[in-house]
Amino acid sequence: MPRLFLLVLLLFCFATSLPTVLPAYGQAEPRFEDGQAQVVLAFADSSAWIREELWVETEFDSDGDGALDRMHVAVVRPAQTETEGLQVPVIYETSPYYSGTAGSGRDYFWDVRQPVGAEPPARSAAPIPRLRVRRGISNTHVDTWVPRGFAVVHSSSPGTGLSEGCPTVGAPNESLAPKAVIDWLNGRAQGFTQARGGEPVTADWSTGKVGMTGTSYNGTLPLAAATTGVEGLEAIIPIAPNTSYYHYYRANGLVRHPGGYLGEDIDVLYDFIHSRDSDRRAYCDATVRDGDMHGGFDRVTGDYNDFWAGRDYLNAIDGVTAPTLMAHAFNDWNVMPWHSYRIVKALKEKGVPVQVYYHQGGHGGAPPLERMNRWFTRYLYGIENGVEDDPKSWIVREGDPRETPTPYADYPHPEAASVTLYPVAAETRADGMHGIGTLSMAATSGQGTAQVIDNVSFDGQALAGAEWTPHRLLFVTPPLSAPLHLSGQPNIQLRVASDQPAVNLSVWLVSLPWTEGRRARGGIITRGWADPQNHASLTESEPLEPGTFYELSFDLQPDDQVIAAGQQLGLMVFASDRDFTLWPAPGTILDVDLDATVLTLPIVGGAAMVETAFSDD
Repeated sequence: MPRLFLLVLLLFCFATSLPTVLPAYGQAEPRFEDGQAQVVLAFADSSAWIREELWVETEFDSDGDGALDRMHVAVVRPAQTETEGLQVPVIYETSPYYSGTAGSGRDYFWDVRQPVGAEPPARSAAPIPRLRVRRGISNTHVDTWVPRGFAVVHSSSPGTGLSEGCPTVGAPNESLAPKAVIDWLNGRAQGFTQARGGEPVTADWSTGKVGMTGTSYNGTLPLAAATTGVEGLEAIIPIAPNTSYYHYYRANGLVRHPGGYLGEDIDVLYDFIHSRDSDRRAYCDATVRDGDMHGGFDRVTGDYNDFWAGRDYLNAIDGVTAPTLMAHAFNDWNVMPWHSYRIVKALKEKGVPVQVYYHQGGHGGAPPLERMNRWFTRYLYGIENGVEDDPKSWIVREGDPRETPTPYADYPHPEAASVTLYPVAAETRADGMHGIGTLSMAATSGQGTAQVIDNVSFDGQALAGAEWTPHRLLFVTPPLSAPLHLSGQPNIQLRVASDQPAVNLSVWLVSLPWTEGRRARGGIITRGWADPQNHASLTESEPLEPGTFYELSFDLQPDDQVIAAGQQLGLMVFASDRDFTLWPAPGTILDVDLDATVLTLPIVGGAAMVETAFSDD
């Protein structure tokens, strides 16, 4: 008997030492270690999670039916929020993509085969997306955050899925829709069991503290919501967000398409996401796409106007107070890194807590879970984990896994300084074929001009690899004797003329020799585009007087890259960019004043480091 009693006592003590696995879920509570929310086994029982769907009433009527639009919302939360009265914060993602799109075909994109500055040919009708609705809208984030003591909320954007309203691609209703959901989570907006009528639904399980995240369009919407200043949005983690639809579809006055989507424009994206199946579709098409968009997006001049200003979140940045962990990739040629760079710069100036995570890949790529967890734990649970004292910049170095970024005091690198480089003319043959010039730290005078004959038949990689061609100018440095760390936003100054009233202008910074594959050391560093017609103003084009020179200065996309020893930096100037610009007929002549061409690079260590890298020692 004593032995049996001792065994029972030991089993009882062992059981009481494991509170998170007891069936009495009321004993479970959020747990934190190393400043991060930990998985609690009692929260991790997915069979017990509370799942509900509802419609949250907004403050707008974008589809003109006389009733305030309601957004379709789905919630997943720990069982303890129902059984024990536990209140938890929320991880929230909203999207126009959850319920179907028009598909990946390009038949309804704009035809890019047209002269620059001309009326575009008519666009074909887009297919109507087939509405696809699934229970719970989406399962992203659920397995990560619910076991850690958060609720996860998803909603469909206006005019998509089962949400009412019209899709507007950046207009105010896309900001006010997630605001309404956050208001509902704080008891300030109404929720219902149906899109029309229905019983009230409340969020008494919510602490009211909300963190938003998402990638691409889904990463734009956290920033959009934050610009409203909505109370309760405590932190955001935008990943590759589009922060200005003008800068997504235009570049310094030029009609320029996002990488991989040649011929896309804002009305194409409208058709792509308009998945709501209702009798308001015709109204939305006529009012938003055929009215507001076609009346304002100006596919002829590419000028920045009131239409685009209303879809530029930098213009509403004063409303943002939510601490922001911004993530992007330096080789994202879809939503380019300048989208994040400009917002981070503005938030720093406002004093909003900001960190950045950049990697060397393409579109998308969330920060490591540890970084996201620390961010949300600090600002949603109020755990003093010191995240505000962490390094402000986390950059994945070349060849490193994305999960192991290198910390820096800030981005751009605090020791980066501007270095100016100048082109030295290449040999030009009698037939107009240009060789490869040099890029020097010393300016050269009396070089005159060099001509580029526009021909979109050749892509940028082919032009960069050509030893002789009349279709680009290329200037390269000596092979680097030491690595160069570029950190920040390069700038190019040019003085150009054309024999036509309008011409594309493209500038690439490349590392040569160009190589392919995972271990590639060469290729595109960064690039930029501009319309010489906008040389004086982004808001007003001026047709070029053939033969007259115009001065331009514009930034290339920001970057942070270590250029390996043995490589050569190359500045390439050409006209039409096959992957991004319109495709005019070949033959337009672009004249470049070589003496007036100046490339400014942000280099860690400044001029002294460049001199070392250019030396033969």
